[in-house]
Amino acid sequence: MDILLAHSYFLDEDPVEQKIMKPYPPLGLLYLSAYLKARGFAPQIFDSTFKTRQDYYDVIDRERPSVVGIYCNLLTRRAVLDMARHAKARGATVVIGGPEPRYHADKFVENGADVVVAGEGELTLEELLPHLRKHGPKNMGHIKGITYREETGQVVSTGEREFVKSMDELPLPDRDAIDMAAYVNAWRSRHGMGSVSLITARGCPYKCSWCSRAVFGESHRRRSPHLVAEEVALIREKYNPDMLWMADDVFTINHRWLAEFHAEMKKRDLRIPFECISRADRLNDQALQALSELGCFRIWYGSESGSQKILDAMKRGVTVDKIREVTRQAKQYGIKAGFFVMFGYPGEELEDIEKTIAHLKLADPDDFLTTVAYPIKGTPFYEEIENRIIEPAPWEQRIDRALSVTGRHSYRFYQFVQQRAVNEFKFHKMRNGGEKNLLKMAEFFLKGQVARLGMELTKSVRT
Repeated sequence: MDILLAHSYFLDEDPVEQKIMKPYPPLGLLYLSAYLKARGFAPQIFDSTFKTRQDYYDVIDRERPSVVGIYCNLLTRRAVLDMARHAKARGATVVIGGPEPRYHADKFVENGADVVVAGEGELTLEELLPHLRKHGPKNMGHIKGITYREETGQVVSTGEREFVKSMDELPLPDRDAIDMAAYVNAWRSRHGMGSVSLITARGCPYKCSWCSRAVFGESHRRRSPHLVAEEVALIREKYNPDMLWMADDVFTINHRWLAEFHAEMKKRDLRIPFECISRADRLNDQALQALSELGCFRIWYGSESGSQKILDAMKRGVTVDKIREVTRQAKQYGIKAGFFVMFGYPGEELEDIEKTIAHLKLADPDDFLTTVAYPIKGTPFYEEIENRIIEPAPWEQRIDRALSVTGRHSYRFYQFVQQRAVNEFKFHKMRNGGEKNLLKMAEFFLKGQVARLGMELTKSVRT
């Protein structure tokens, strides 16, 4: 074994996801594994999703890998630091990568990482692993895309690593290295439909101020339509899912590519239900018709706010009217709309919150998810309010979704905002829909009114 690639998300530690039960494999690690195998390395994967911390400890204690590579995202920092400590205690060189470490590289080094990889990992690991095998974690200044501690004690970053030039050069994700059936069955047992994820591209060229580009920067590289169609055919043959999750940042960014993909799928007589993420300004009648014919049943996109002032402050590059228009168009093609909604962005006032709640009723999506804006290091949003950030705990003990901002309404206030948005929306939808459940309508109405009162009582409290 040249490296143990470890995921760091443990489902048994996440009671919220246990209720939702929509897990997906760590595609990034599966791509890394496939790439390294294609170049003669011998990686193994520890997929943490359905395992426990003790399972990880047991693997480290039994296998004693010389190098452990741990994937870290915004939610898994504390688990990663624990996993790194255990691997270090057993003599392993610890390499940490993923979207979280790039802008906290010095902190990860101070807390046990020998190497932090910024950006894509394929090319960096291809160069790094032979060096570690021969020299250990020292004298690595010539290896681009990493941060490490020199023997003098100084923490050094070696500059940017170039991206993989062509996505078509990458082998398919190493799904055979993990228990794919566990994912498909988890979905099927809870939702009646088994699901498998894939990507057709890496990166997003848009400039939304709160969105992290820690791994792929502002690049956008697509796989050829015929290769994606071949992967879909392979997934259907091997795993027999009921649906797919197209995990691109913006699936419909290139309409010519979408048309070619549509043709490739039609040539193979392939049509599998799927959902994806897009942007309202990258959807029109032609794209929606192609999506419908391909099997798309739901599109998620960032509505974020019903206030154009806030959308402009976010640099979303889209209008409230366009979001409503596209939602109506999608329904004409039998495609459901899912919104991402964000409260608490700088400059948002009560008037903007009211506009957002009204917007949800007017746009009438089939579903929406809410969050309260939180600053991610490396984003323009973070830089804008860095001197106002409240850190509730030391870096190694917190996740940055818990960061708050001085001068903003309290956490409790935004809880009431989200509760009001959800319940007023449900009441509105049921009142204007077909079958009416008077008890449910009364429940949603009362919960909405309680939340409205809660907002009123807490609106004067600021962080």
